[in-house]
Amino acid sequence: MSERHTTGHGHGHGHGHQHSYEHGHGHSHDPGHTLKHAHPHTPWHRHSHESADKLDTALETSSRGLRALWVSLAVLGATALAQAVVVAVSGSVALLGDTVHNAADALTAVPLGIAFVLGRRAATRRFTYGYGRAEDLAGLVIVLVIAASAVFAGWTAVERLLAPRPVEHLPAVAVAALAGFAGNEWVARYRIRVGRAIGSAALVADGLHARADGFTSLAVLLGAGGSALGWRFADPVVGLAITAAITLVLRDAAREVFRRMMDAVDPALVDRAEGALREVAGVREVGELRLRWIGHRLRAEVTVVVDGEVTVRQAHAIAVDAEHALLHAVPRLTAALVHADPAAAPGEADPHLELAHHASP
Repeated sequence: MSERHTTGHGHGHGHGHQHSYEHGHGHSHDPGHTLKHAHPHTPWHRHSHESADKLDTALETSSRGLRALWVSLAVLGATALAQAVVVAVSGSVALLGDTVHNAADALTAVPLGIAFVLGRRAATRRFTYGYGRAEDLAGLVIVLVIAASAVFAGWTAVERLLAPRPVEHLPAVAVAALAGFAGNEWVARYRIRVGRAIGSAALVADGLHARADGFTSLAVLLGAGGSALGWRFADPVVGLAITAAITLVLRDAAREVFRRMMDAVDPALVDRAEGALREVAGVREVGELRLRWIGHRLRAEVTVVVDGEVTVRQAHAIAVDAEHALLHAVPRLTAALVHADPAAAPGEADPHLELAHHASP
């Protein structure tokens, strides 16, 4: 059998006879030359409803992400406002750094919220994968905001070390620091929980940002205690400690966002996908398998090896079953493109290797 067969949410570009099969509501957002229809051997309505459920779930995850952003924006905004009032009357540079960081953390909800809204838009002929990558770009903005807040906090602390001045209204500073810790820790837990539930690296990074703010608020409390004991350098030294803490969070957030933008996935997901494919009747081997995040949605592209003597329709049926198994086995997977290759006959050359040889410079 020399035909190659592809099934999935999109259109492939194989060689020889190739067929692309799409599940959905009878229409495609993909502008390519995609052929989609029901087959007598395929329970079309079942797959169509399951695809619709996946789309509904994807929309629900976007709604959860937006809800988490607006709730945390309100909480952190109120916290930063209360702290700003105390900064104005106390002159605490440590609390100033913490307040600026809290305000910046609250404002990161804006680009991330825009990204979640953009991610709901349908794919176009130019953006054939949709707009989910906007979420990853928002994660990059969050990393830059964390970096800017670290620079500001460090610069302010050094300036105060060179020209120290007493901190006033220490009890108010202590209360504001405790309020900052409580607000940030609550927001951090909320963002991280929702981010992990919907697969959003940007939202998890934003949650880590809030957690760092909470610990820096506790550091402000230590600074207020040091000032109360008469150590005039306590406040700027704590400001420098806050800068170091922000830098550590910057490292973790940058790693999360970098991995997502480089299409990194948890290897356990790959193992899970391979295991599901090997259980599909008719799949002799699992060839190339790729998973990638687009925003908080996961896509798969895989090649399975089938008996070289099966018909095109039979190969298609195996590919559809493989796609169905992937959609059930891999969490947050919303699209899968499955390509069926015939097992090579004895002495037969692999056409893919020949193509790769001719394509190489």
